[in-house]
Amino acid sequence: MEILIALVPMLAWGSIGLVSGKIGGDANQQTLGMTIGAFLFSLVVFFVVSPVITPWIFLIGFLSGLAWSVGQNGQFHGMKYMGVSVGLPLSTGFQLILNTIAGAVFFHEWTQTKDYVYGIIALALLVSGAYLTARQDDEGKIDTDNKMLDFGKGFRALIFSTIGYGVYTIIVNWANLDAMSIILPQSIGMILGASFFAFRKVKVDQFVWKNMICGLLWGLGFSLSQMGIIISTLGGIFILGERKTKKELIYVIVGCLLVILGGILLGYMKTV
Repeated sequence: MEILIALVPMLAWGSIGLVSGKIGGDANQQTLGMTIGAFLFSLVVFFVVSPVITPWIFLIGFLSGLAWSVGQNGQFHGMKYMGVSVGLPLSTGFQLILNTIAGAVFFHEWTQTKDYVYGIIALALLVSGAYLTARQDDEGKIDTDNKMLDFGKGFRALIFSTIGYGVYTIIVNWANLDAMSIILPQSIGMILGASFFAFRKVKVDQFVWKNMICGLLWGLGFSLSQMGIIISTLGGIFILGERKTKKELIYVIVGCLLVILGGILLGYMKTV
């Protein structure tokens, strides 16, 4: 039963890129729709759990939500320019790398020799995995009809995304507050940030409303969400039809496995 519960974040977070890709809309519409869905989810949680929300909790949740909106908007842009099967694994790798470094520098999670050994190995796996997921086969490059693909723009979008997600994670970890108490303030910050990106740029239409589904998937995500890159990578290739050469397919799969191994090692470090 515990294994089945652990699969929830993998399926939920790993499906976000696929669902948003199938629904369509631009990155700003996807972000706005997702945050509306997340806000509705948080309202249900609030009324069911009835957590205490102090001014401090509201501030931390609100600021972390703003940072998250930057991260998610950048990730959606990255997936638009690079494809889900490349953009999501690369984004996950970047996030884990930054979070690992932040944990060691700001939260002093590395205190013993074994922490440094495991941490450095985990970073090596994450960097190698991120590199492989982004590697392209220049010799056997296949033609694509998707004129949106632009690796340079996608990479820059993921840098901004990683910074946003990094600030979000650091704020939440530093405050060390109960997740149920900050989810509503967090969703308010998320929807305000998404509205800023969408202001005078986005037509609120079916794409926005349908992308609310992604917000519900966000609400189901837990600490093992990085495992969802398996779903997003294979789904991007076989469901969304993102074309890869044989070499690129191998690069992406191996890269994803390395990122997952790095994530597992980081999780192991927190239990020993």
